[in-house]
Amino acid sequence: MTGVLALVGGGEFTPACTAVDRALLEAAGADEVLVLPTAAAFEHPDRAVANAEAWFEGLGARARGLRVLTRTDALDPVPVEAAAASRFTYLAGGSPMHLRSVLKDTPLWEALVAAWQAGGVLAGSSAGAMVLTDPMVDPRGGAFTIGLGLVARLAVVPHAEQWQAERTRRTLDLAKGFPLVTLATGAAALRRPDGTWEAVGEVSVYRDGHLVELSSLR
Repeated sequence: MTGVLALVGGGEFTPACTAVDRALLEAAGADEVLVLPTAAAFEHPDRAVANAEAWFEGLGARARGLRVLTRTDALDPVPVEAAAASRFTYLAGGSPMHLRSVLKDTPLWEALVAAWQAGGVLAGSSAGAMVLTDPMVDPRGGAFTIGLGLVARLAVVPHAEQWQAERTRRTLDLAKGFPLVTLATGAAALRRPDGTWEAVGEVSVYRDGHLVELSSLR
């Protein structure tokens, strides 16, 4: 049995995610959230952590930043130990390509997976959600590339309401043989410990271009 996995469509640390974050805090049974601003390494990572601190304080919890911005950071035993001990870890948004390059095949990634497998909550928003699957949508054009594969044969599109119709159509056309989940900003697909999925907000699932039920995911 794993913990809860949350694929969030963006808008993290804002009122858009109130329902999602309350549910995740309850599932974690903890009042501290470990925040990785890795994907925002080139876009004010400290601001992302500060936003998380202010946001979770309003929910009666405490957020703590884990300053992992490079692969060297992901090899450091100190953040690895912090990730391994965390009951609720949050991957913030930014660049999915950078986040993937930092985490792939590192002790930190192994620690994140182990903490989730031990019953912890792992949440990824926007870029953080994209990298947790494999394949991963390439935001530069809507095609697919390799993700970290915590959830295999699944891909997600965050901020779905902001995607141009042409790019969405291209992504749907290329998603053959695996489901594609589209997430509105603030929405989330939650994978429960028993492997079932739950939608919070506007979540759609497509197989071969056709809408299907979220319950079809496993």
